[in-house]
Amino acid sequence: MPPKAKFTKDEILNTALNITREQGIDAVTARELGARLGSSPRPIFTIFKSMDEVKDFVILKAKELYGQYVEEGLKNKLAFRGVGIAYIRFAIEEPRLFQLLFMTAADSRNISAVLPLIDEHYDKILKSVQEPYHLDKAAAEKIYQHLWTYTHGIAAMFATGLCSYTMEQLEERLTEVFQGLLLFEKKKNS
Repeated sequence: MPPKAKFTKDEILNTALNITREQGIDAVTARELGARLGSSPRPIFTIFKSMDEVKDFVILKAKELYGQYVEEGLKNKLAFRGVGIAYIRFAIEEPRLFQLLFMTAADSRNISAVLPLIDEHYDKILKSVQEPYHLDKAAAEKIYQHLWTYTHGIAAMFATGLCSYTMEQLEERLTEVFQGLLLFEKKKNS
């Protein structure tokens, strides 16, 4: 019979998530987890097979948290801009989690292949630009890709401490870029 777990799965994962928030995913080690829980590392392995499994669950928790930001952004009157602001807010408020999800090495596929893979909310976000502005899918994807590149740049600067725009400045910049892209697509298709 395996030994009884000293800690719950959630206690271990919340501790691992807090370590990630403070120091990044590489700081999540069995020794550090055990120390934070006031124990040896051994009890961790009564619930998890390996530290890789713990880290995989931390990534899932980070994605869930990011998903809450996206859902909040989609509730805005201008949903597409709301999602962009939410993405940047996530980078500001959770810089280590943002880095974990959106600033780790990826393969060399182009952005049209990468966006749906890194953001499971891709289809919802795409609809938020396609439907209200009566765009075909190709035009909506092009705008989304351009604006994501711009927004990701700003978010990455916030996550690494290189940026300090106010929310008003962010909204203004995202609106201007979006309007320019929208105007270009509409003009091209008329």
